[in-house]
Amino acid sequence: MEAQIITTVICGLLIAVGVAGIVVPVLPGGITIAISLLIWALVLQNTVGWVVFGLGAVLVAIGMTASAVLTGKRLKARRIPNHSIVVGIVVGLVGMFVIPVLGLFIGFAAGLLLSEFLRQRDFGRALTSSGVALKAMGIGIIVELGCAFAAGSIWTIGVLVQFFA
Repeated sequence: MEAQIITTVICGLLIAVGVAGIVVPVLPGGITIAISLLIWALVLQNTVGWVVFGLGAVLVAIGMTASAVLTGKRLKARRIPNHSIVVGIVVGLVGMFVIPVLGLFIGFAAGLLLSEFLRQRDFGRALTSSGVALKAMGIGIIVELGCAFAAGSIWTIGVLVQFFA
């Protein structure tokens, strides 16, 4: 029983890290949540653990897939190339070290805008396409975050059933 409690606490912390990782892409997100649910199920070795893992893993997979599809679809519709997103990510990572906490987001937006300006040679169009890319990524993050919260809620219900029912 003690191993189950320790594992439950550790898995709860890993789920929190996973949720944070969806918002701050430097940390691993959905994968961390799915792995922590799997570890919990392996330690519990009962129906509660496996049902929670199954439902949680499906939600994480749906969130990650929907995020990628929604974001990719909007970026393709606006013909925003992948290299602009990569430049945004690289500048965002640099920004993370230059400006604590907000540097990732500011750097990503600045790198994306710079890349789009160099590609289009028109600041207004670059600003518009960068805005579309940021909105698309924001929508993807919100969808993935919602699914992660749902997976975390299922785990919480599983914890209550496991230890208090």
